[in-house]
Amino acid sequence: MEDRISGYCELEHTADWELEVWAPDLVTLLAEAARGMYSISGTRLQTDPYLTRELEVSAYDPESTLVTFLEELLYLGEMESLGFDKFDLKLTDGKLLAKLGGAPLASQEKEIKAVTYHNLKIRETKRGFEVNIVFDV
Repeated sequence: MEDRISGYCELEHTADWELEVWAPDLVTLLAEAARGMYSISGTRLQTDPYLTRELEVSAYDPESTLVTFLEELLYLGEMESLGFDKFDLKLTDGKLLAKLGGAPLASQEKEIKAVTYHNLKIRETKRGFEVNIVFDV
């Protein structure tokens, strides 16, 4: 794992794709997971028009919040051809409030079908939070 405070890296996986994500707090972990997901799929955004979206995600635990958030981003990519590169996230009362900045998709090299719960566990460590995420491709 790199020495950066937050980030992501792709890991070897037999059939699907796997990311290791780390950050000092949970909301940064969610944003890094989204950046990593876009990175491994080769997603590129158009430069215009730049747009914003707001999402509200309710879930019963941090893992469900992570999966639901990433699935919402995949949905917006598939149904509206949108991607995001700015994430203003807040967790309050079991809800994730997300203000997203992004643009229409310019290209996407590979499709992610789903975010899985396979071995998904957000771990609190001395450096913050860490998680491994497996994507179905």
